[in-house]
Amino acid sequence: MIRTLCLMLTLLCASAQAITLDQLQQRFASQPVIRANFEQVRTISGMSQPLVSRGQLLIAQQQGLWWHQATPFVMTLILDDKRMVQSMSGQLPQVITADSNPQMFQFNHLLRALFKADEKVLRENFELDFHDKGNDQWQLSLTPKAAPLNKIFNRIDLQGAAFLNSITLDDKQGDKTAITLSDTRTKPKQLTDEERARFAPAQ
Repeated sequence: MIRTLCLMLTLLCASAQAITLDQLQQRFASQPVIRANFEQVRTISGMSQPLVSRGQLLIAQQQGLWWHQATPFVMTLILDDKRMVQSMSGQLPQVITADSNPQMFQFNHLLRALFKADEKVLRENFELDFHDKGNDQWQLSLTPKAAPLNKIFNRIDLQGAAFLNSITLDDKQGDKTAITLSDTRTKPKQLTDEERARFAPAQ
């Protein structure tokens, strides 16, 4: 679950000019809704073939994160301020709250900081290496400072241009996960009724 959540690390936007992490944070705040397709490739030590999954994600600043894996099997993850819900076809949803798993909600807080490119919170948890690579390209490398993150990851790399394009996670078990985002959209700026319903608590 922790790895799945951390895969959701989503930062936005660079401009054509030289950009700083602070400017990245400001640009994120100006985009309340992000929609994208994803391809996730996990290379696991000891396995000859990587695990590949594809789907869609939705990030809404007020509502949270919706991650929908379509292949190789259907799985949906919802993350907001109060709960994390994982649903798989044919199974009852798994619901985690701050009361039932406080440590998980420490990750929730961290993830929201990542979504906002919150430099203050990021610096509390990671050593940051941010580069403007020119031509609208940027890269942010995160090296965990302390447990539990430094027990899970060696480093997390994010690269983007107008939007976040890729996330690479290098973990302590020798595994690597690469997520490529495509067809990123910010319009409409408000959630549709169907999108808003995705965040509604299950009845």
